[in-house]
Amino acid sequence: MARILVTQGDYKGREIELVGNDIVIGREEDCDLPLNDTEVSRHHAKLYCENGLWQLADLDSANGTTLNGESVTVVELHEDDVVSIGATIFVFKNGSGSVAAPPPAPARPPAPAPAPARPAAPAAAPAPTPAPAPSKPEAKLEPKPAPASDHAPKPGMMATADDLKLVEQMRQSMDAIRKEVGKVIIGQEDVLNEILMCIIAGGHALLIGLPGLAKTLTVNTIAKVLDMKFKRVQFTPDLMPSDITGTEVLETDRVTQQKEFRFMQGPIFCNMLLADEINRTPPKTQAALLEAMQEKQVSVGKEVYKLDKPFFVLATQNPIEQEGTYPLPEAQLDRFMFNIFVDYPTRDEEITVISRTTVSGGAEPQVVIDKNAVIHLQEVVRKIPVSEHVIGYAVNLVRATRPGDSMAPELTKKYVSTGAGPRAGQFLVLAAKARAVLEGRIHVSCNDIRSAAMPVLRHRILTNFAADSEGLKSVDIVKRLLSEIKEPGAETYEPAKPAKKK
Repeated sequence: MARILVTQGDYKGREIELVGNDIVIGREEDCDLPLNDTEVSRHHAKLYCENGLWQLADLDSANGTTLNGESVTVVELHEDDVVSIGATIFVFKNGSGSVAAPPPAPARPPAPAPAPARPAAPAAAPAPTPAPAPSKPEAKLEPKPAPASDHAPKPGMMATADDLKLVEQMRQSMDAIRKEVGKVIIGQEDVLNEILMCIIAGGHALLIGLPGLAKTLTVNTIAKVLDMKFKRVQFTPDLMPSDITGTEVLETDRVTQQKEFRFMQGPIFCNMLLADEINRTPPKTQAALLEAMQEKQVSVGKEVYKLDKPFFVLATQNPIEQEGTYPLPEAQLDRFMFNIFVDYPTRDEEITVISRTTVSGGAEPQVVIDKNAVIHLQEVVRKIPVSEHVIGYAVNLVRATRPGDSMAPELTKKYVSTGAGPRAGQFLVLAAKARAVLEGRIHVSCNDIRSAAMPVLRHRILTNFAADSEGLKSVDIVKRLLSEIKEPGAETYEPAKPAKKK
């Protein structure tokens, strides 16, 4: 009997027999194989048997149906064909080699009694029903959970209907955010996208750019559009840790005349903190941010103070002026999810900037989504499933940056002294998930990993003298690694063959 082996998606690990005539696949509950996937249309595709041969037909879906990597409309299925519908991937099997045709009947009657596709009717109903509704194929049955894997979402971590609705709305919200930020900031779309990816993923970003490129204004504007409490700290050589975290002051009660300490919160108690020119303050003050960035809390004396959610640190650095600065240690650099480079605007953008900023007045950005929605989105990002081959691709990229790894390419062994650690792989996957959410998707692809590779890896790769002598920077290494480390091929989607019994 013909069947499908589901390798990715809601029914991962299931083997589903194709029993019946037409098997409709889609997002609606009336489908024979319902999928909880926003990339899938309500009635996306159909499997049906015609003249003893199984066919696959796309039902004018929004995102199309692919067979062996190519988009199809109507196609005949053959042994080991790989079908992709949204995040669901399955392999078609003919069984013994001959396709089981559906029972010949003009009006799709139920399956014959000798070989029922569903449990028999209750014993209390001895007489057969005269005109039953057409029987559904076995695929309609609720799937049993596949064996848990390290990469599969744990119970309670699956996206809910409200989560999916929020993701679907995010594409429109992103357009509105760009429009509102564009009232103040001209261009810099890549910078905006990467900052938003970082926020949705729950990370922090290091912004590298020359003075006068509107780094501070960009962050302040994003905070307004997302309805976040914004604070800015100018880092200087005389700045102390208590100037950031806050300090305890001794006060006298006016009634009892008793003296007691009261904690006065520092600027770190906000939703978005801009650490301006973070490399201009000594390491002792730089380290005051570490606990807040990792544990989202501040320890002062014997007390621990939790920070409000969401909390996001964006630090800036001047890439050319290094006199009188304190470069961030590698351990602290690794805490930043993204290293975002702010470049010069184009000529047309620069003309618009000067035209707008040399006259009185100006548009005020409006709130698009509030911080509660941002918190919800951060939770949704953690719930999005990622295929094992996508995680494998992220791991391959990270391991390719380590010169001591046996699988590292010759490029890395020649030009890299220190590669990225496991945190880089975590951030690659989280950033890929965040990119998918911002585009209104719950399907993460290798292309999402590639898009996040540059901001995640550029500050985690240390080049050696050979690279410096040839003028190669970490950015060049990442670009070449992206061209050398290939994405998984079609063979990744094929189910593993069972081991032969001895």
